[in-house]
Order: sequence, then C-alpha cells, then structure tokens
Amino acid sequence: MKIYIDTLGCPKNFNDSEMAAGLLEHAGHKILDGPEGADVIMVNTCGFINDAKTESIQRIFEMAAYKDEGAVLAVSGCLSQRYEEELYEEMPEVDLFLGVNDYEKLPGILENFQKGNREKYLSAYSREFLETPFRKLRENPYTATIKIAEGCDNVCAYCVIPQIRGKYRSRKQEAIIKEAEMLAEKGCKELILIAQDVTAYGMDLYGDFVLPELLRKLCQIKGPRWIRLMYCYEDRITDELIQVMAEEEKICDYIDIPLQHISDKVLKAMNRRSTSAGIRRTLEKLRTAMPNIHIRTTFITGFPGEEEVDFEELLDFVSEARFDRLGVFTYSQEEGTAAADMDGQVDEETKTLRQDAIMRTQLEISLENNQKKIGSRLEVLVEEQDEDGSYLGRTRHDAPEIDDSVIFTSPRELALGDFVTVEITDAFDYDLTGREV
Repeated sequence: MKIYIDTLGCPKNFNDSEMAAGLLEHAGHKILDGPEGADVIMVNTCGFINDAKTESIQRIFEMAAYKDEGAVLAVSGCLSQRYEEELYEEMPEVDLFLGVNDYEKLPGILENFQKGNREKYLSAYSREFLETPFRKLRENPYTATIKIAEGCDNVCAYCVIPQIRGKYRSRKQEAIIKEAEMLAEKGCKELILIAQDVTAYGMDLYGDFVLPELLRKLCQIKGPRWIRLMYCYEDRITDELIQVMAEEEKICDYIDIPLQHISDKVLKAMNRRSTSAGIRRTLEKLRTAMPNIHIRTTFITGFPGEEEVDFEELLDFVSEARFDRLGVFTYSQEEGTAAADMDGQVDEETKTLRQDAIMRTQLEISLENNQKKIGSRLEVLVEEQDEDGSYLGRTRHDAPEIDDSVIFTSPRELALGDFVTVEITDAFDYDLTGREV
C-alpha cells in the first residue's frame, strides 16, 4: 500500500510518525511525501489545547477530500486518543481511529482493514517504554529527535497529557545510546532530547534522576556536534545537570524551560512545584555557569484566578528576565482537568490582551538581544536554500521550527546540514542576516 502520514503538533508527535512510517515501510508499504495517489492517509493529530484541536479537525476534513480517489482515511494521535468515541460518532468520513499506543499494530491493522468498514482502536499504555525497532528518517537526517521517555507524572491543573499519554516511563539508557549511534552513522549532527519532562528521566527505572549521566554518555558518541535539551522542568534542573551542560562542549548552551507563570499564587493553583524565588535562582545559576546560554520559556495568560496584580507581576518578570526565546499561550479550559472547574475563569478578551502585552514586550527584548549580535561570527547549521541563492540556517541557540533563523549569503555552494561561520550584518525581531566568512 501507498501511505501518507500528515503530522500536526509537537516534536513528540513527529517522532511517533517517524516510528510508524518505519514500521510500515519495514512491512513492505511505501511512504509518500503527499496525499495524492495514497491508498491510506493517516492524520496524526494534536489535542493539547483548543487551537490545536481546531487545526487537527480542519486537517482531517481537508484530507477527507481524497476519499473520492479511493483513499482510506485514518486518524491517530492525541486528539484520537482523547476523543475517540465522540469523533467516531461525529466524523463518519474517517474510516479508522487509532490512539497513541497503537502504532506498533498499525501494519497489521491496515493490512486486515476492509474498505467500507469503520474501526477504532484505543489500547492502554504499556507499563514500560515501548521500543519501536524501526524509524523512517528523511534522506539527510542532519538533525533528529530522540524520545527518552513517554507519559507524564506531573499533574499540572491545566494539562490533559497524563490522561492521554499515561504515566511517565523512562526509556533504558542502552536503547537511547543505540539509537543515537544509529543516527550518528546516518550523518546526524544534532540530537534533540525530548519527553514530556526531560528532567524527570530515570527516576522510575533507576531510582534517581539520571539525565546528567545519560548526557555524559551521549557526548562520547562520535559524529553529532550539538545535543539539545527540550521540555525541562525548572525544579529538577539540578546543580549536577548545570555542571554537565557547562562542561560538555557538545551540549548546546540552550535550554527550554516551560515556566508558565511567576506569581506564586498562580503557580500553586496550577499545581506547579516551582516558586518565584526558585525560578529566579535557577535562571541565575544557569547564566552564571553559561554566560551565553539562551533560555526558551513559555507562559500562560488568563489561568483561573489570575488577577491583574498577578499579570503585572508576570509582565514585570518578562522585562526583568529578558528571555532570549519566549512564547505565550492563552489558558485553554480543557474538560477533565482540575482547572476547568475552578472559580475565577478569565474571559477570552482579557486572556488575549494579556498575551499581546507580553509578546509586545518580548518583541523589543528579542530585537535588542539580536542587535547585540551584529558584527559577531556565529556557527550556523544550513537548513534551506532560497530561490535567490541565499541560505537559511540556525545557531546552536535555536531549536528547529520554533526559534530564530539566520538568513545569509555564501560565495560557494552549500549542502543542507553543513556547518558554516556567518558574520552577522543585521538583526530583526526574530531573525538575523549575514554572510559566510
């Protein structure tokens, strides 16, 4: 069969799709780059917040148009796992529903599927991390994610991930190292560690948080030049982890820490373990150990009970902390979460106004931070070539898809995945421009 997988959502979803594609390809099926001519179209959905759910539903309806050409339409991922029964009733266009724990069975499910039927699968999550023996990578996998755990034991009041993905299951170090070595052999130059909470790695398997130990082992693998940490919880960023990051050259002086708020009242209501004082101490430690570290974070505006004084505290903190990378979400009232039933729900207009205020502040900070880089020379990973011959890449301070880009010219022909030195000649809100030197 010819199969097209359309993926939405976070890097963890894209990692799942690569595993699913690898299993299907190993079973003899052909993976397509687009929906045209596909026997099966699978939409791997996101169901984390309302905007993501809306985008996933729109994409499902877009792909349903190909049913006229005889394609079977399958839906997988978080939205399917969370709302399988409702979607089955309300979306007769979809032939097959799968949860987040059913990818391993996908080849058999598709091979046994009879056109004209409608089926749904919703397996419970396994007690251990479920290894997938195959993964389909792109032709030149110069950057790749490595999932080091699945599920989440944090019970943040606004979040449905534990309900969707299950309890936290760390992956064995040996399996992670083996996959990293495989990626290195295929030419991968950047390894991006992902999980719902990367810093929780190891407690369930080894009785301790062993991310620093894992990082030391990954740094010994020849080939990869950058190792990047995503989705780190502030309260588990230990002195040992900071020391390893500072000492190991391969580990990018970059960290993604979704802080969500700074008001102790709001953090407590969110059921976050962090405190305002603790957050400030951690940021200070990181910046002392790595003066050039670029810190990415996200915040939520309009959480139930967030008053104007709480928002002003958050806005002042953004101005004070001067994050290099920052995103803001308006609170999404998700059924089945503790926050959904809380008093003090904030109206949508107020949420959006607060979001806009933070992003306006961050826009100025980002521009000022970028302008300081004019005249500097930065190592850049080449990712695209434009029609005009210029190139687009990113530095070790930028994660793919979500952070800044460097647009630059070069007197020679470059290949995607090359590392080059770029002199920065101009700066904008979220991008830099320059020339290779």
